[in-house]
Amino acid sequence: MIGVLGCVGTVNDRTTAGVPWVKDKVEGRYERSVDDCFNASKDVVRTLGTLVNEEILYNTTNTSGVKTVQGKIEQRSVWIRVEPVDATVTSVLIQTRTPGGASDIELAAEIKTRIALKLVK
Repeated sequence: MIGVLGCVGTVNDRTTAGVPWVKDKVEGRYERSVDDCFNASKDVVRTLGTLVNEEILYNTTNTSGVKTVQGKIEQRSVWIRVEPVDATVTSVLIQTRTPGGASDIELAAEIKTRIALKLVK
């Protein structure tokens, strides 16, 4: 098996080493505010692992800024992008990568589920 390692774009508008062309993101859409989804995302990352960074990206087309969370869960790198879709719906895009640069889509799906459960409470 031949592996290809290259640069992969992350949902917080940066790059990381990784295997390109593999599915590494899942999206959840919630009828909640950006702040509610951002706080739920941070709580889930803290519960499952370590929160590394949080920021607001003001250089996007969204005038209110896109909020991002970065963390480590089970030695996986996790990036979460939170942004409004419209006045009532917020998109939460979760991306995960293993230390070797492969995707961990199961972890991304688990994070998505936990964010949804936190928003219900």
